[in-house]
Amino acid sequence: MKKALDINEQMQRLKERGMLFDDESKAKEILLDVGFYRLGFYSFPFEQSYPSLDNRTHKLQSGTTFKAVYDLYEFDRQLRRILLNALDRIEVNVRTKITYIVSNHYKQSPTWFADKTIMESAYVDSFKSKVYDTILGNDVIKRHHAKHINDKFAPAWKTIEFMTLGNIGCLYSAIKDQALKRRIANEYGCSLGVFLNYLETIRIIRNKCAHGNCIYSINFHNGIKAKPAGIIPDCRHNISGAISVILYLLGCISINRRNELESSIRSLLDENKASQTNKIIQECTKISL
Repeated sequence: MKKALDINEQMQRLKERGMLFDDESKAKEILLDVGFYRLGFYSFPFEQSYPSLDNRTHKLQSGTTFKAVYDLYEFDRQLRRILLNALDRIEVNVRTKITYIVSNHYKQSPTWFADKTIMESAYVDSFKSKVYDTILGNDVIKRHHAKHINDKFAPAWKTIEFMTLGNIGCLYSAIKDQALKRRIANEYGCSLGVFLNYLETIRIIRNKCAHGNCIYSINFHNGIKAKPAGIIPDCRHNISGAISVILYLLGCISINRRNELESSIRSLLDENKASQTNKIIQECTKISL
């Protein structure tokens, strides 16, 4: 089993791999802040064996600097922050649209999400244990049940407010009325299948961003639907495709917000970085605005 390395041993290990340093004192400060292991996620594209994961020696390409690797880390961190802001706006809008449209379509069933005449039976059967029990501790839900002691569930406009984006996708999928589902998808200029694909795409990227995972090298295994977001074939599995989906959905909500997101990403791309980093960003992300 490998043993932990102290900061001087970490520096020596990086030098052995071929990394160059302009300021070793600053590099140590960053390593103690970010972490040797975590920064390794961002040195991978600079390795001689990249993109292969087999028989990695961790040897770096000639001329690789600590600054270049750290610049990639900072790019990824700032991109997560920018995208999370946009994803939050989309999530709120999707939740609101589904709640409003379905609740007004079934006015006599305020807890329609647990109604087997409206929802798939399997979804209803598992709703309490898989979804509702996880939000029972919320103050709004607790106050509802304290006041309405005979209610099994709070109404949709309260319950759905505290459901995760993943929960929302499952909720939408379980609605029986296909015409109603198409009506919701059409709010975003999508067919039913494409809307589900885009919901899954933003769920994945949101979770990655929220948990601080690498997104510059993300891979969407099942692929992102090309239209109507206008995704080119080479980008259906990477971060560029996800950004196109975010920009598209945000544009359905607010053109100004879409323009703001484009501007923020463009500014991030234009920030001063090591030349090696700019090359890696272009190769890995294929972002084009």
